[in-house]
Amino acid sequence: MVIGFSIALIILSLLLMLLVLMHKGKGGGLSDMFGGGMQSSVGGSSVAERNLDRITIVLGLLWFACIIVLGLLLKFKG
Repeated sequence: MVIGFSIALIILSLLLMLLVLMHKGKGGGLSDMFGGGMQSSVGGSSVAERNLDRITIVLGLLWFACIIVLGLLLKFKG
């Protein structure tokens, strides 16, 4: 069970890094390297940005819960 939560934590961490880098930057950050600094005239960009925010928050909460469960498992295991 500990191995399963450890693998889930690694996968969630990688996904969170990817999602954070995909966010639109406020200035000259890493997101500008991937085209985040370009302004789009398409109205759907705000919807996509909101969905990206929601997905990032949900994954962040899952990441946090995974850390808590893994810590409790390791505490009560030994």
